[in-house]
Amino acid sequence: MSNEELLNILKNRFKANMNRHEGLEWVKVEERLKSNTEKLQYLYEMERTGGEPDVIGVDEKTSEYIFCDCSAETPIGRRNVCYDHEAEETRKKKGVYPEGNAMDMAAAMGIELLTEEQYRELQKLGEFDTKTSSWLKTPSDIRKLGGAIFGDRRYGHVFIYHNSAPSFYSARGFRGLLRV
Repeated sequence: MSNEELLNILKNRFKANMNRHEGLEWVKVEERLKSNTEKLQYLYEMERTGGEPDVIGVDEKTSEYIFCDCSAETPIGRRNVCYDHEAEETRKKKGVYPEGNAMDMAAAMGIELLTEEQYRELQKLGEFDTKTSSWLKTPSDIRKLGGAIFGDRRYGHVFIYHNSAPSFYSARGFRGLLRV
């Protein structure tokens, strides 16, 4: 996919979902993207793996546009993964092979996992993960004990849960965030 094709997809999504970024203008977003082709490549990876990235705001301190995966369900190309490298290695030692791990995949894509707070903010913009769930950036005190957190939306409410970091499921992946 060319940069122009990607920009066109992003533009159409931006215009179709103005509630996610009220008061922002596509022309300014596009200008920023065209001057930062590395970030455009990261958005391509988000799109390629099914994330449907869209602008969800602006960082008041840095003036960066904040893109987030806005697919209805956790991106299909990033599911069946455990939380991090350590968790993945634990699984491999047992002869069980997930599709990878959320933290390494996000880093390779140039994006960050959402925090619990960012996930809750995203859920105010629509109903996401009603059939799937998404790993979230886990506080170190939880991770040190072997756990990791994930979120989803069920029964009209957003839930944050915990699981052992090595666990992986076909309906659990991760959503990413990118600042441009």
